[in-house]
Amino acid sequence: MKPWLPAALDYIGSWLAFQRRHHDQPGCALAIASGGEIALEAAFGKADLSSGEALTPRHGFRIASHSKSFTAAGMLRLAEAGHLRLDDAAGTYVPGLHQDVAIATLTQLLSNSAGLVRDGADSGQFFDRRPYRRREELLADLAQPPIYPPAQRLKYSNHGFALLGLVIEAVTGEAYPDWILREIVAPAGLRETQPDIGLWTGPMAKGHSGTQPLGRRVVIPADNPGNAMTAAAGFVATAADVARYFAQLSPRAEASVLSPLSRREMTRRLWPDSESGLGRHYGLGTISGGEGDWHWVGHSGGFQGFITRTAIVPKQGLTISVLTNAIDGLAHPWLDGVAHILKVFAERGGPPVETRDWTGRWWTLWGATDLVPVADRVLCAAPALLTPFLDAAEIAIEAPDTGRILRASGFHSPGETVALEREGGKVRSVRMAGSRLLGADAMRAEMEGRYGDRAQG
Repeated sequence: MKPWLPAALDYIGSWLAFQRRHHDQPGCALAIASGGEIALEAAFGKADLSSGEALTPRHGFRIASHSKSFTAAGMLRLAEAGHLRLDDAAGTYVPGLHQDVAIATLTQLLSNSAGLVRDGADSGQFFDRRPYRRREELLADLAQPPIYPPAQRLKYSNHGFALLGLVIEAVTGEAYPDWILREIVAPAGLRETQPDIGLWTGPMAKGHSGTQPLGRRVVIPADNPGNAMTAAAGFVATAADVARYFAQLSPRAEASVLSPLSRREMTRRLWPDSESGLGRHYGLGTISGGEGDWHWVGHSGGFQGFITRTAIVPKQGLTISVLTNAIDGLAHPWLDGVAHILKVFAERGGPPVETRDWTGRWWTLWGATDLVPVADRVLCAAPALLTPFLDAAEIAIEAPDTGRILRASGFHSPGETVALEREGGKVRSVRMAGSRLLGADAMRAEMEGRYGDRAQG
């Protein structure tokens, strides 16, 4: 494990717990793998707001389109064994397709460049208005012409990955869930992963709506079977298992269900999402973005009541998975925030033992400030921000309990002093320039004393 990583993980857990409360989200599960080992797994909030059940790391989530990365690995596994070629046409294996769908290659389906309809003429399955497509319904949709010719542009398609599930069944002679469990899930060492909800036996997080238009959240059972869409969106897993699996897809992984060649093919950038400003690309069942040493590759998922995202950072040997159980869940910005924290610690280094008292969350009426030591300074992080170290002031320690703000925005207090204030030998408050920052209990008491008898507006 990198020497700076334990301190980064400690702060990530504290920051994400704060974020979950700050944004009033039902729940969030997090896992981070270093190499192939889980370095952190945590859960915050509730699995079910209606019952008050606490969320734990053992709760399963509907991870939705993460399923595509399992299906893609299955296709590459079959290709490695010589059972199919990725340039084969889909119609070679599945009859009844429209002639322009049938000519799409397996690579085009895997890279979402086959031009197929996204979810069919009636996508009510994603709005709890109808069941997920059964085989005959899926084939009826695929008997219609595609939207674009193959290899023209990136066009995400759940129907395309559902068709790959039918290809796997045709090649193996087995039901997709049975084959994928035996050939991909089990060899990857995943004990908390199932291809569909009907196979899940552990505790399960419930989904939740947003607060609008009802003015409150409602529980979304999210117990819909995936049916013929399982290969595209059916999987259920814990955060730790998702991180454990995706870590094996890194081309640098020491152990994997796939060869290094297959992993390089699966994770390389094939199609840009050129009409988006997010800088994303699609590979073979993977999404990628970022640049340089923090280039990432992974996938995301949206199931009614759940938003989830996972990213491998191959050059750092790290994998992050953030699972949320609300339809407005912040899995995307929270994963970016986790990566931001990791990058700061990687660049600055872990803290020396002398800074052990220069830490913690401190409050004023304006909110919280986190003192976060790194190798050469103490950073003043804003835990309410999605990037907590953005414009963070830096304190240089000059004596055990005193320091000076050496680097800060001109709107902060550069050049002014900072002091730890003790009571009975323990730090009870922080004097930062002209401000006195308190612990949470003391801040609550101050606010109750000043404002507690005033009616809420």
